[in-house]
Amino acid sequence: DLIELALQGKQAHWNVVGSNFRDLHLQLDELVDVAREGSDTVAERMRALDAVPDGRSDTVVAHTTLPEFPGYGRSTGEVVDLVSTRIYATVNTMRRLHDTVDADDPSTADIVHQLIDGLEKQAWLLKAENSKV
Repeated sequence: DLIELALQGKQAHWNVVGSNFRDLHLQLDELVDVAREGSDTVAERMRALDAVPDGRSDTVVAHTTLPEFPGYGRSTGEVVDLVSTRIYATVNTMRRLHDTVDADDPSTADIVHQLIDGLEKQAWLLKAENSKV
């Protein structure tokens, strides 16, 4: 899901239009960086534990829990909603796995916990774009 989130974040980055475009465009790059760094951290942790990560596109597509992202331009407001939904889907996957991972390997669970915190911060920053006071 982290790999897919990075790919979908980039798709959104390339195709967002509308008011506050530039800020959201740049913010989506921050999300992509968080997702890419997170997937790299997870993959390297897997290798440290003698597991073999599989980030090939066909594997990602077959196993992601994220809904497909539209392949055309979307307004800033729509992109905020679409991307926030996908961040929370990724977080939900991590939360489902966290306790099982924690029982076997607390160090890896700490990594998952940090990733959840970082992604929830990204969702909060994104959702603020659509918030009305």
